[in-house]
Amino acid sequence: MQSELAKHAESIGVDALAAIPPIYFGLPEHAIEAYWTSMMEVTNLDFIIYNIPQTTGYALSENLFKRMMAKEQVIGVKNSSMSVMDINMWKLRAGKDNIVFSGPDEQFVGGRVMGADAGIGGTYGVYPELLMEADRCVREDDLEKALQIQLKINDLISELTSFKGNLYDVMKLILAKRGVSVGRARNPLPHVEDDEMDHVEVVRQHIDDAIAEFTK
Repeated sequence: MQSELAKHAESIGVDALAAIPPIYFGLPEHAIEAYWTSMMEVTNLDFIIYNIPQTTGYALSENLFKRMMAKEQVIGVKNSSMSVMDINMWKLRAGKDNIVFSGPDEQFVGGRVMGADAGIGGTYGVYPELLMEADRCVREDDLEKALQIQLKINDLISELTSFKGNLYDVMKLILAKRGVSVGRARNPLPHVEDDEMDHVEVVRQHIDDAIAEFTK
């Protein structure tokens, strides 16, 4: 199945593949390596390791990382573990030029300071301006402002996750209020309940206020 999906991705013009380890079964590292390698063998696409142990149950080891980075198609890793030290390790241990993406939205600035080249996060879509400004601050060594933005982002994440409805449904509703219709979250993710709808508008306003505060 993973090989078929990889070939389909290449056929529609994607630039690279990214994949987590297989979930549910606790597999040995050689099986995880074979799983990832099977996707690369059927395409010519670059490959990005996706390390997210809190959902997969497997934390990428330094040994497997080195073996994967020895493969020509592997260009880097998206690291969503909660330890920013991992970002530093992947950057230092690659043995070749590689890209490291910081995953946890709550640690974007910390990840960049520890060596991440960029970030990929779940909440970026409702306040990309804040992430872009934080990134600019890191690049220009304005770490005081970068930290202020990160703290504001963390406050907003707390608000976005305070609903009975799933975080992604909240964000889809906020985007709809901005004229970007992307539907609703799919089952089994729960929808925002009717009595929470007014609070969605409150959170949207808080996001807009933060964008105005830090990007003026």
